[in-house]
Amino acid sequence: MTDSTTARRQRRRDRVAGMPRGVRTAAAVAALGALLALTGCVSSLLTPQQPVSTPTGEQVDAELRPFYTQVLEWERCGDDLGCATATAPLDWNDPSAGETELALVRHVATGDKLGSLLVNPGGPGGSGYDFVADSLDFAVGEPLQERFDVVGFDPRGVGRSSGVACYDAAEMDDYLFGITPGERGSDEWIAAVEIAERDFGEACAENTDELLGNVDTESAARDMDLLRAVLGDERLNYLGFSYGTFLGATYAELYPDKVGKLVLDGAIDPAASETEVSQAQAVGFENALKAYLEFCLADTECPFDGTVDEAVDEIGRLLASVDQSPLRGTDGRLVGADTLVTAIIYPLYSADSWPYLGDMFESVMFGDADMALAFADGYYGRNPDGTYLDNSTEAFTAVNCLDYTYQSDVAVMREKAAAVAEVAPIIGPYFGFGDLGCVNWPYQGDRERAEIHAKGADPILVVGTTGDPATPYDWAVALAEQLDSGVLVSYEGEGHTAYNKSNACVDEAVESYFIDGTVPTADPKC
Repeated sequence: MTDSTTARRQRRRDRVAGMPRGVRTAAAVAALGALLALTGCVSSLLTPQQPVSTPTGEQVDAELRPFYTQVLEWERCGDDLGCATATAPLDWNDPSAGETELALVRHVATGDKLGSLLVNPGGPGGSGYDFVADSLDFAVGEPLQERFDVVGFDPRGVGRSSGVACYDAAEMDDYLFGITPGERGSDEWIAAVEIAERDFGEACAENTDELLGNVDTESAARDMDLLRAVLGDERLNYLGFSYGTFLGATYAELYPDKVGKLVLDGAIDPAASETEVSQAQAVGFENALKAYLEFCLADTECPFDGTVDEAVDEIGRLLASVDQSPLRGTDGRLVGADTLVTAIIYPLYSADSWPYLGDMFESVMFGDADMALAFADGYYGRNPDGTYLDNSTEAFTAVNCLDYTYQSDVAVMREKAAAVAEVAPIIGPYFGFGDLGCVNWPYQGDRERAEIHAKGADPILVVGTTGDPATPYDWAVALAEQLDSGVLVSYEGEGHTAYNKSNACVDEAVESYFIDGTVPTADPKC
């Protein structure tokens, strides 16, 4: 889902777990990072013994049998949680070529168990392990906790699983926050971006080895079938957010007869072209920015005056200003337009965070870069001490570069960048030139964008939010129409994804489907 060097970094954390319910201040962002850093399998004598998983014992090819028959060894970790590690083929096309590890965390059903429920928060690069371990109540509602073993997992290449490794913290700072020389889109600028991306890819190849060429979404979907079997489920029950919808839809295409209950919330349209993706997301974030400004201008403490259009123009001038003359934070890092766009987008994922966006804008207007850096740090998972919480940036790039194809024609890049800027004049100029991030990647992908039908699968719920800036509502409509058994659930509201966000209509539709098998006869239009 990558379309520009800036945009792919911004969408790296397009996941429900990546945006807290409220970004209050720079200190709050730092506190969030500190909380996430405390996660892990910490042994506790107060937690009950974790029940052993019994593999399904289904028939598979002989070379896959050792993987599908493995028994997970659950260890107690945290309160009411168990942790385990599964092994999967490094290369699904050659299962004898080696293994890769998959980290799992499980909360055992508190009532009459219906089965396991795998959860993915998005990304690509988002940690399902952290999502469940840190914020189980945010991930799934109590009714699902009662009836399912909720299982978070880190997909291959991510987090605690065998992971993509590229740069150390200082190098990541240079990569994410460095200022690219030259005018945006010029020959000088393009050449500098190409060098930066090539160097990053070479570091990833050197530090990750063969795994780097095997972290594509199809391989991760095959891993999910393996996890389904070793957890003892005949069919997969799955809740995927944002990029997780693409992972879930890919699974359904590969294994339609193994689909149990699948909910895809904040859907991605797998058939959308690169330019269509860039345009839709740029428009989505620009519309979310305008919605925020309507909210802001009704408040006497809003840093903007006049109409929404006048405020939008002022933000455009602010971005152009820091693009030409970046602001310097107290730690020496610079805030150029790319970082400021990241800082703007971070709180746009949730309307609960809008009140704090005004504080950030005001600080930048007065030449203070620190709050913008704090927001960007929250987005990238960067700790106050300069370390990074996880490898989600590296995994995001590695997965996307394998999932699609890219071209090197600069003239075509400029045409596509101009098209994005035309439909989103404020955000769009920073969403172009996406091919540069992957055209020189060490492993080239060959997956063409195409519709996913999952012919023969049981009903699949697709949830879309009308004001979702990261995964526009039209994508949910498109995916529901593509899937032979797709059922659309619309939420008329703002923010990224809808389930378990205090909308009773959406929650009831999702939970009734998982627990009772109730499929809406028509879109409830929540």
